[in-house]
Amino acid sequence: MTQTLIFNGNSELLEGPVFDTNNNCLYFVSIFDHLVYFYNPQTKELLSVKLDSPVSCIYIQDYKKIIAASKNGFFEINFNTLEKKLVFKIEIDDKVRFNDGIKDPKGRYIIGTMGYPEVKKNIGQVFSYDKGEYITIIENTTISNGLAFSLDNKWLYFIDTPTKKVAKYAYDLNTGNVQFDSYVIELKGEGSPDGMCIDNNGMLWIAEWGGSCVSQWNPLGGNKIQQLELPCINITSCCFDNNANLYVTTAKSTSENNIYEGGLYYLELNKK
Repeated sequence: MTQTLIFNGNSELLEGPVFDTNNNCLYFVSIFDHLVYFYNPQTKELLSVKLDSPVSCIYIQDYKKIIAASKNGFFEINFNTLEKKLVFKIEIDDKVRFNDGIKDPKGRYIIGTMGYPEVKKNIGQVFSYDKGEYITIIENTTISNGLAFSLDNKWLYFIDTPTKKVAKYAYDLNTGNVQFDSYVIELKGEGSPDGMCIDNNGMLWIAEWGGSCVSQWNPLGGNKIQQLELPCINITSCCFDNNANLYVTTAKSTSENNIYEGGLYYLELNKK
């Protein structure tokens, strides 16, 4: 494995990398800077658009066109023109903000919340938005984080960070409802699970906040397969590109040696 720091934004909380596999480009956010980024790995083009509140996750629409979730609403951003416009809202309490999200195979917007500006126990929930209406599918969460669908889309994996576990929910594609099944992974080391993605073999890759690594797990047996170390304490999220290599976002910590924190890394697991 080789790793490269490809963007050092000195961000307090860089998050939410999502790779557009159809157009071979990457999106990510700097939550407290209110910034949404577009990155083209071929041309090295890097663009950003600033919103007016903490921004948490990205939903791909088309080439250079996305929906970005922010505390003040969901904005359509066109990176061809750098224009933005509010497209819909999910009403949330003033004391929470949105965090991680994912689209389901039917196009529903799934997104969790957490306390803001202070984390508070069980104040969060996970919503599902579709065609102007939304429902709550998971309740009483503290820091709603990583979301990933199993390869057959029958299961939704979900992280509520303070539990240090990955939960597995039966997912009904027709209704968008979930039913808790079990906890399939538990982290017992220094790191707590943050963002998460799934590989082509159905293995989960978990960014470990406080753990200085991304770890790979088998959700069928709950065993850890490997971990990839990074020169940062707080690893926030990860996603795969078309070559099965990882983009990884990181955040600042209280460490004095934090010059490599708050940036975007590329972990080359497979040579082209």
